[in-house]
Amino acid sequence: MEAYKREFIELMIECDALRFGDFLLKSGRRSPFFLNTGAYVTGGQLKRLGQYYAKAIRERFGLEFDVLFGPAYKGIPLAVTTATALHDLYGIEVRWCANRKETKDHGADAGELLGSALRDKDRVIIVEDVTTSGRSIEETQPIIAAAADVEIRGLIVSLDRMEVGREGGISAQREIEKRYGFPVTSIVDMNEVIAYLSNREVCGRIIIDEERRRALEAYYLEYGCAKR
Repeated sequence: MEAYKREFIELMIECDALRFGDFLLKSGRRSPFFLNTGAYVTGGQLKRLGQYYAKAIRERFGLEFDVLFGPAYKGIPLAVTTATALHDLYGIEVRWCANRKETKDHGADAGELLGSALRDKDRVIIVEDVTTSGRSIEETQPIIAAAADVEIRGLIVSLDRMEVGREGGISAQREIEKRYGFPVTSIVDMNEVIAYLSNREVCGRIIIDEERRRALEAYYLEYGCAKR
């Protein structure tokens, strides 16, 4: 596993962004783990988060693109910090854009979008926290398509939960790829998280002990799928 992935997994634990327990998801599933990117609250944490997104983007998509789009609300700081990291690490300038939940009808920045306007022929990468069912992209893709004639190069999330989507049989990420025709990737996936954290002490405690591992295995027997 690449060093930046190990560091990112440890960051999720340090910031309490990745938690283990019993959680009711938006999809209606009960999960033994939960990811909350709102837990990254300091400048240092956000700087590191943006760097891991930037490294994964470079590895999976390359650096030939124009805009990072962050769906409101959690995608907004992700787009900003990742754009900053891409400049700091690789010396490239990309613009950031996001949508508003409510359209602004006054001022010089009136409209549905924040940050940069989207332009015809822009190459766009969407930056999100996590996807379980693909519902978020159903809202995001039409907003982007209505703004300009752009090429969506891909979607990146921080964690691939590796669960079946709404159609069953394949992951939610694979469903998005089939439906919209662009690739979907992540900084890490749950197989990597479980392998790295099992019986490993991080922040002074064992994160995934045998009992927790059994709970994860039971969950994936019901909802899991292969990565591809």
